Amino acid sequence: MKIEKQFLKGVKDMDFDKVNEYIENLYKKEGVDKKTYIDNTSFKDFIPVVDQDVSRFLSLVLCLTNATSVLEIGTSIGYSTVSMANTIKSNDGKIITVEFDNIVAKQAKENFIRSGVDDIIDIRIGDAKEILPSLNEKFDLIFLDVDKRLYKPLLGECIRLLKENGVLLAEDTLFPVIDLDEKWHYLIPAIEEFNHAIVASEEIQSTILPIGDGVTVAVKKKK
Repeated sequence: MKIEKQFLKGVKDMDFDKVNEYIENLYKKEGVDKKTYIDNTSFKDFIPVVDQDVSRFLSLVLCLTNATSVLEIGTSIGYSTVSMANTIKSNDGKIITVEFDNIVAKQAKENFIRSGVDDIIDIRIGDAKEILPSLNEKFDLIFLDVDKRLYKPLLGECIRLLKENGVLLAEDTLFPVIDLDEKWHYLIPAIEEFNHAIVASEEIQSTILPIGDGVTVAVKKKK
């Protein structure tokens, strides 16, 4: 019991900024460098992309699951898309990525070509609420990083499109508890609703990991 209390005190007193700096320094040469990717992107008016630790986590999950079919909802300039594509291209994998903004999608396409992965990425431009119901194939992994107000409305379609034992990853799910820029506060209620909905679902098993701004990891249960 004494050892356990000492361990818990150590966790409580942990300097997470220092921890993050240590981890980033260890893995700074792994995966797609976020700063370089953004610097090489000419179009700058895009919503924030995932942090580099989330990018590495996406790649790790793809390796663990040996995934070959990926659905990404919310492309932006394609940083996370390229990270995943680099991982699954050796397995002859394919990615369908959905982006609402045509201008941003055009920039993402240019980035895919520059990164040498455009041949395995299919960009679907339009409203995810309309595109997802039109899909019939099943996916090994679905990455949800779109307008947070769409998370709960899209949850049912995400579960439908997942294979059994398929993985759903959702970004930014710790918005309700992190030190969030005030301009994003209007999205907190939507994330709260999604978090409660995914916990209540009997079709998936999930947890939230405290990386980036929070990543929900969910697995579709076997029937």
